[in-house]
Amino acid sequence: MTFAMFPRSLRKALLVVALALPAVPACAQSTSFPDYLQQVASRARVQGVSESAIASVLSGLTPNERVIALDSSQPGSRGAPPPLAPYIAQHVGSSIISRGKARYASLASILPGIERRYGVPASVLFAIWGHETNYGSYTGDFDLARSLATLAWEGRRRELFEGELIALMKMVDRGVPRSQLKGSWAGAFGYPQFLPTVYLRLAVDGDGDGRADIFNSSADTLASIANYFRDAGWRQGQPWGVRVSVPADFNTAAYATKLSSPSCKAVHARHSQWKTVAQWRALGVAPQGAIGNDVLVSFFQPDGPGTPAYLLSGNYRVILQYNCSNYYAMSVGLLADEIAR
Repeated sequence: MTFAMFPRSLRKALLVVALALPAVPACAQSTSFPDYLQQVASRARVQGVSESAIASVLSGLTPNERVIALDSSQPGSRGAPPPLAPYIAQHVGSSIISRGKARYASLASILPGIERRYGVPASVLFAIWGHETNYGSYTGDFDLARSLATLAWEGRRRELFEGELIALMKMVDRGVPRSQLKGSWAGAFGYPQFLPTVYLRLAVDGDGDGRADIFNSSADTLASIANYFRDAGWRQGQPWGVRVSVPADFNTAAYATKLSSPSCKAVHARHSQWKTVAQWRALGVAPQGAIGNDVLVSFFQPDGPGTPAYLLSGNYRVILQYNCSNYYAMSVGLLADEIAR
């Protein structure tokens, strides 16, 4: 889904990381907006951006106070996470499932080729597309250049957003029309809601017309998401996870993780130690879906004893790289399963 459709605590993974970065002091705005854009233009030239792209992206920009307000309102984590079940009920309902199945059927002819090339199930690609933009129904109408320039000038996350602004200029040099550069207030765009740096690195041509058009092309969108997942380490042939039955006296705390993740710590801290499926079976945790006994997985029972529980493979962590939220990753996995039925 777009940024507007998700709770603000569940934004895309890169923006979650951005909010965890050290803040730039308030004095960062001591430079006027026009003077700051001149500095950005100089840095873009050093990176090989053309004068025409610099002018196309930066000319006539003014700060967007709405963007500053939205960025400033981002909350930190507070207290225990809310239950997962209500979120799943809202975001993996019959409407998004039926639309996903219909779109899946309409594009059936191109899906085998994408799956063979990238090794990622098409159902997972559709689940991402569905959650990000309702299969392309809404992609955002903020001017990306103005939003990114505003966020960079504001200074709270200057390094991140200035890099994205320069990447946006490189997109123009690559042939993306300036008029097409619209998206979310925080700089994500197109059917899969990529950031400019992600687009430059991973967007691909899926329909053979020589362009990576994630604004209009379903084939390019699916291939680009698949390329993202392959690059992030998706393991072909493994599910993202499976529902499991758990003994009534199962002591989840005994298998709490001893690892500390370098990013999204609160998200990963809710998962157990890694064990093979066979080891979990020996403890009485029984998978209700197909998964190999030698696959390394973690145990996850987000809403506590007596509620749905899962074994999560490394592919679940790949989904988390798209958006580092258990709510997002679980809803993507469950939606993918429904689309594939």
